[in-house]
Amino acid sequence: MSSIAFGLHRNALGRLVHTGADGVAREGVLPVRAFPISDPDRGLSLVDAEGHEVAWIESLDDLPADVAALLREELASREFMPEIQRIVAVQGYATPSSWDVITDRGPTTFVLRGEEDIRRLGAHTLLIADSHGIHYLVRDLSRMDKASRKLLDRFL
Repeated sequence: MSSIAFGLHRNALGRLVHTGADGVAREGVLPVRAFPISDPDRGLSLVDAEGHEVAWIESLDDLPADVAALLREELASREFMPEIQRIVAVQGYATPSSWDVITDRGPTTFVLRGEEDIRRLGAHTLLIADSHGIHYLVRDLSRMDKASRKLLDRFL
């Protein structure tokens, strides 16, 4: 696959257009993260409308600032995984239970159907799915406040 030798811009309709080292412009490409949780800025693939990879990006830091910003903007518009910063309250310690949390996108309330909807992704990383299928990320359990960790421990 081609590496960083390419151009990227939005067309008049707001779709990403990739121009490869071969000079061929491909409209409607999408960035896809290889490691969206553990290393979100490394290992991105640009795929065309048929899902074929047209470029591999080792790291967003290797790109010109305007291209990296364009890719981050596109990824942010397509990905929705709020990061839990603090657990305010849990109503009921048996599931289903209602959780009041503060996320990086603001306060919210969700329903946890069962303990199986809390998955460990690493020693300190959790992924919590609510009753509507929205996934919430706890990036580093050890960085959460003591009260939040205590509430989470009841379900782990």
